[in-house]
Amino acid sequence: MKTSLAVLALAGFAASAVTTGAATAADVVGNPKAAPSKIEMCIGCHGIPGYKSGFPEVYRGPMIGGQSAKYIESALKAYRKGERKNPSMMGIAASLSDQDIADVAAYYAQQTPATAKR
Repeated sequence: MKTSLAVLALAGFAASAVTTGAATAADVVGNPKAAPSKIEMCIGCHGIPGYKSGFPEVYRGPMIGGQSAKYIESALKAYRKGERKNPSMMGIAASLSDQDIADVAAYYAQQTPATAKR
């Protein structure tokens, strides 16, 4: 009986932790006004029309102004996890919190390619 109660208590704790973690991740809301101090490292590649990087290979830095916030968040999280491969982007994404990612995504999503900060 004690074992069954311990298992039930542990299962309840695990379910609570999963639910709490999911709620925390869902609560992250991007604030475009908080992003200007976070985008300096983005502008060099993503704010120059026709920019091509030379590391790790010649790569055209896409313009991200006006891109979907969900897409930007997804891409940055994939770089952070190593699911997308670009050493520069992986290093940058690794330095960003979930809140930073949401803020940067919200900032760029409210722009159009013509109004993107250059």
